[in-house]
Amino acid sequence: MKKLIAASVAVLMTVTACGSSAYDATEIPPKPQPKATAAAAAPPKCADTENPLRSYAPEGPMPEPGAMPLGSYMRKIQSNKRLIAGVSADSLHLGARNPITGQIEGFDIDMIKAVAKAIFGDENKVELRVISSPQRIPVLQKNQVDIVARNMTINCARWEQIDFSAEYYRSGQRTLVPRDSTAKTTRDPLLKGKTICAPAGSTSLDNLKDENPDIVPITADTDTGCLVLFQSGKAYGISGDDTVLAGDAAQDPYAKVLPEKAFSAEPYGLAMAKGHPEFVRFVNQVLEQMKADGRWMASYNKWLAPDLGPLKAPPAPVYGRQ
Repeated sequence: MKKLIAASVAVLMTVTACGSSAYDATEIPPKPQPKATAAAAAPPKCADTENPLRSYAPEGPMPEPGAMPLGSYMRKIQSNKRLIAGVSADSLHLGARNPITGQIEGFDIDMIKAVAKAIFGDENKVELRVISSPQRIPVLQKNQVDIVARNMTINCARWEQIDFSAEYYRSGQRTLVPRDSTAKTTRDPLLKGKTICAPAGSTSLDNLKDENPDIVPITADTDTGCLVLFQSGKAYGISGDDTVLAGDAAQDPYAKVLPEKAFSAEPYGLAMAKGHPEFVRFVNQVLEQMKADGRWMASYNKWLAPDLGPLKAPPAPVYGRQ
């Protein structure tokens, strides 16, 4: 009965956040092996292959709120009277709808509010548009949002399609399983043949298949979609960023995160469309100010520290992209 109640709660959250609770598991076929006699298709290369964390360095003093430079993308946002951001509404602690207030809140949302405050002097000049993991890049390419804050990993392939801020958080991938599971790691032979869910269009899906080719990967559009599949028995576990899994475990007392060292590095960046390096520089300046004046650490301590433990300092920015 408790298990059914937990599943019902997760479904209710999904309806509130995304308007649908129909999450069907999508089984992913085994990764094809490259032919020895033919050149395998190379992944997209970024302009800076040495360090994909390099972003555009801030330039000059920060403009005053409400006085964005003429011709800049920030001025366009100012003219639109709000910052439009693509976010999650079902990732507890990162971006999730508060069932009492109805407001979307979390660590990622605090980053967006800081950008809005720097542009307008008012952190509430924001329109939050709920998107799924596979929608993160398309909504930027179609100019449907100004910025995306949805636990998005910076990598070379994505730099070919969009631009990123400097790293604002370093996560890592682990796996959540039933509390009575005796598996110790994602590579554990006990997980052979088990269905493990990861959000579609995420780096977590590729990492999962590389970490344990013997599992059966399935997908859902959102993190809550994976949680619903887990609670309904359609998925044995969930693999993803430890930040997301901490939120999942907090919602389901019958789940636990495997006591393993993270098997990937997931540096989060705020994502923006290509063609506006001045906006990326501006956002990087906002992040630098947040880290310097304590707002970043206050947000981390509020949303993530209770589940992930204390952190000595935020990640340092890396610049040099031309």
